[in-house]
Amino acid sequence: MMPITIEFIVKNGNESFKEDSATFATPEGLFEYISPGGGCENMPSDLGEIQMIFLPPKHPNITNPIADKRATLQLGIVLITAPLSTIVQISQEIIDKMGRGEISEAFLAVIHANY
Repeated sequence: MMPITIEFIVKNGNESFKEDSATFATPEGLFEYISPGGGCENMPSDLGEIQMIFLPPKHPNITNPIADKRATLQLGIVLITAPLSTIVQISQEIIDKMGRGEISEAFLAVIHANY
């Protein structure tokens, strides 16, 4: 997978502006960030949207081109925009890490997954 950029967007009525952004070279960096103590707890409290933007793969999937089609998955205020295969992989990793308690309470709150 290619680098991931996360944009923290604040919305005020019809206006929105980028509060901050972070870039991670690998999904492991992203998961370190959203793990307990990983920095996710420092997100601004007035966020209206968090956009995670994954770049397309370096080499197109010739065997299964649908895997490279861009899609967006919304989890609470988090929008993950990526190739479809990346969305599936990241979603599976989020579910797995949630089950093992490896996702911060702050991230669980913004995706509305506190249980």
